[in-house]
Amino acid sequence: MAGTIDQAKMKFSRIVNSRSYTRFSQSQNPDEDSSRVEVKLSVEGEEEEMDGTEQGHVQRDEYMRSSVSAPLNKWRILVCVGLILTVLCVGILIGYSVNRKSKSPSCPLENSEVQSTQKVQENQDVNYAPAPSMDWSDIVKLLNDKLSSENIKTKLRENSQRDRHAGSFLDSKLGDKIHDLFSELKMDPWVDEHYVKLQYPSSSNPNKVWFGSEEIGSPKGFLAYSETGREEGRVVYANYGELADLQTVQNEYKVNLNGSVVLMRAGNISMAQKVMNAAKMGAVAALIFPDQPDNETKLDDTELYGHVHLGSGDPYTPGFPSFNHTQFPPVKSSGLPGIIAQTITNKMAKKILAKMHSPENMNGSFSHYKLGPETDKVAVAVYNNLVDTKIHNVFGVIKGYVDPDRYVVIGAQRDSLSWGYAKSTVGTTLLMELARVFTELKKDGFKPKRSIVFASWTAGDFGNVGVTEWLEGYWASLDRKAFIYISLDGVVTGDGSFRASASPLLHTLLQNTLTKVKNIGSSSSFLQSYRGNLSPFLTSMQMDDAAYPFLAFSGIPSVSFSFVSKATTDYEYFGTDLDSKTELDRVTGQKVVDLSLVAAQVAGQMALRLVHDHILKLDVTTYGDVITKHVGGIISRVNSLKLDKVDKIESLSTEWLNAAKSSFGRAAASLAIDIQGSDLDDIEMCRIINNRIMKVEHNFLSPYVSLREIPFRHVFFGNGWQTATDLEKYLDDVHAKKASFDKDQVLNKFALLTWTIQGCANDLAGDIWSLDNEI
Repeated sequence: MAGTIDQAKMKFSRIVNSRSYTRFSQSQNPDEDSSRVEVKLSVEGEEEEMDGTEQGHVQRDEYMRSSVSAPLNKWRILVCVGLILTVLCVGILIGYSVNRKSKSPSCPLENSEVQSTQKVQENQDVNYAPAPSMDWSDIVKLLNDKLSSENIKTKLRENSQRDRHAGSFLDSKLGDKIHDLFSELKMDPWVDEHYVKLQYPSSSNPNKVWFGSEEIGSPKGFLAYSETGREEGRVVYANYGELADLQTVQNEYKVNLNGSVVLMRAGNISMAQKVMNAAKMGAVAALIFPDQPDNETKLDDTELYGHVHLGSGDPYTPGFPSFNHTQFPPVKSSGLPGIIAQTITNKMAKKILAKMHSPENMNGSFSHYKLGPETDKVAVAVYNNLVDTKIHNVFGVIKGYVDPDRYVVIGAQRDSLSWGYAKSTVGTTLLMELARVFTELKKDGFKPKRSIVFASWTAGDFGNVGVTEWLEGYWASLDRKAFIYISLDGVVTGDGSFRASASPLLHTLLQNTLTKVKNIGSSSSFLQSYRGNLSPFLTSMQMDDAAYPFLAFSGIPSVSFSFVSKATTDYEYFGTDLDSKTELDRVTGQKVVDLSLVAAQVAGQMALRLVHDHILKLDVTTYGDVITKHVGGIISRVNSLKLDKVDKIESLSTEWLNAAKSSFGRAAASLAIDIQGSDLDDIEMCRIINNRIMKVEHNFLSPYVSLREIPFRHVFFGNGWQTATDLEKYLDDVHAKKASFDKDQVLNKFALLTWTIQGCANDLAGDIWSLDNEI
């Protein structure tokens, strides 16, 4: 009996006197970038038997005090409890005192709350209470109240300077001004430098154009990245230079374009596309002039600026970021057409057209086609120089309180080869104004859950060089952290209509935003003034759009929008010296400031919505419509080929492609159910759901193609053989007997498209046990 009592006393004594310790096991959560830390409390030998052998082990344990203790009594127990309570009270008081001192009077909540949130995320695996924030209606009201038309008007005047070409003194000066503003707003600004190749005309050897032996002129405008030298050939006028225009000239009018000089007017498609189309048809040179109505003369002597790179970024470092320390292989982008290209004025184009002799089967219309005999020859000489140039993008950030490593990017181009008022001045002004307003919102109590990055790009006039070099440098991490890009380039080019290009994930958010923004001089919303439906104003995103590299290269949902005069007509002064305050005031009816204010409200509300709500406002179901449209089009084309009894077509099945489409639909529906049934106060659960949403766009970048060979890998909005559009076009060509049916080629495209869609569906479904294995 005595032995039993002694053993009980010894066990109780061990519990009281032993030292407990904490064991941290750090493991990476696959759905997050941050580490999850597992906390385990342990008491040595808690379950061990207290026999003689075990006592010897206990005495050797470094975490154990001596197991030999004085007999227990109630006074000793009371003293121990009192000491423990005293230590706890002192610890609490010290912690409270230190916490009070750590809060800076100038920034009472920001640093301490962010650091506290980060420490909790690193050291615990618990549910957190979300950072308190303002009601959405209060945020919108504050945004609208703080946006200032006077500030916008002042900044437009200050930022309006011509010849801010990339890397120049004026470009750097404006970049420094933006950096200083971000510093004043305490936005932790930084600069991203790149060393790129830009092309400019030679100051000693100007570019020239001749008709026969007569010199037509020496234009000051130019097309960057043109081949250099002198070429001569038969001149052919081919309307807008679209591929259909050139094919009409060659097939219907039986004109061989090999060795020709193609004359085209600007508009409809980019200048890079025009030149590439001419190169594909065998032309040796391309001339482009600004289009204008026949009864106007405003553009007669206006110079035109642009580039011929059918791609994005520095064409001499394709797939690589142009950092100074990087050794680049001697390679050019496949988007360079490899022919001479030059812009000319409208007056020069009229001189050439007047000298051309139209054949009898042509009506000689200026707006369509005009062919001369082979004796009508034009010579073009281009002597542009490649210049190694240091450029820098400027960034500032407003950090989030819950997920600071997830961010919205708002950007604008600041450089220009001419005035660039609509193209870059307005956007840069709104970037600065939104940075000011968002900072003030934060001071007034708004706590964004995620971060907002403000970006000022340069070298945009050379083909989104600044944007693309940044994406190429950091794309491996950006696709997991940046979840949307909002472009402010060209947001005001007219009055009376609206146009937008966006990822399908953003269509619902854009429409809801436009239903809340008031139209100028009206009590109704902007969208109500335009029949309440966004669909007529949506267009496909073009390669020369600054948002395009984000979408098609990095898989980041992107949006660009513009107030325009006509939804189907481009702003005719882009790339000319007439892109000035005077002309933009004229085409908008003196509403530039008012329209800029509305544009700031649209961009601001979209950004704030995405950093305010627990769950990202990205509508996954809209991609289901895109997939259904393309898959349905492919199935329809295959069925047509089966009716045509094309050889080997019977073995081609669309079953698995259709099944992948259905898998995505089920995954999107499952996500909606998960969101509906989730506790939005559970930050960890919200983060997991948001990660599933963020991966959708990135998962549509085809993993089966080379990034260097096909940088725009997106299967729906990219450029290359991997796209659904390319497959549809190929099937159309087979049906029209323009191409022969290649079974292996089609099966390969079918397989890659099927598994890209299925892979996206699997990732969207979430955990591995939720994957759809029906395919």
